[in-house]
Amino acid sequence: MTTVDTNDKKSRGKARKAPASTPRERARDKSVTLADELQETLEGLIVSGALKPGTRLDEAELVERFQVSRTPLREALKSLAGNGLVDMRGHQGVCVATISVPVLIEMFQMMAVSEGLCAKYAARRATPAQRANLVAIHKRLVELLEIGDHESFYEVNREFHEALYDASNTSYLSEQTHRLRKRVGVYRRHVTFQPGRMAATIGEHQAILDALDRNDPDAAFAAAVDHVTLLQDDMVDLIAAISTHLPGL
Repeated sequence: MTTVDTNDKKSRGKARKAPASTPRERARDKSVTLADELQETLEGLIVSGALKPGTRLDEAELVERFQVSRTPLREALKSLAGNGLVDMRGHQGVCVATISVPVLIEMFQMMAVSEGLCAKYAARRATPAQRANLVAIHKRLVELLEIGDHESFYEVNREFHEALYDASNTSYLSEQTHRLRKRVGVYRRHVTFQPGRMAATIGEHQAILDALDRNDPDAAFAAAVDHVTLLQDDMVDLIAAISTHLPGL
């Protein structure tokens, strides 16, 4: 188990790149609470992999790092626990949640079905503006693949999927699919970076877009499920990546 290192140079370097230096400053700019901002900040660190599964989140270190009191921090941690992103272990403290490989595979299977349903509804309900947005995001992905910008590709790929959820024009389904994607985000990143995976993504996204363009819900469902489903080789690659980059799971 690792512990948050407030003196880590990389962590401080990333913090300086943020649009505001602390959650407190961002909370002043919007009608949100400090706890909400802390939750968003920590969620971003967890989903991106900056805080790896199993990392212990020490309250004193986080209070010092973000210059906040314990009350909003504890509220943020409770919200993250409710979303399954952290585990609150009583006297052992709070840790970034880990997922066993069998459960992770189940979650990817559920993710495939959820995204398939979002695509199915998008084929029936997406507005012209939502369809145009998906096409525009896809074009950005093609450009990023051509120049080999892998990190940006991952982030824009996330935009594509979230735009697809929104284009389903559902409430509960879209919300739950967003939540599940965040839960498996750090693991999904490793799938995206497997050799050839990004090139395959372009063709798979195009199949989804073609189905939406034809207003074909069944084809959209099938294309989205195929895109997310982990086949045997993908599962082996994922387990290997987890073993290398996220040891101890």
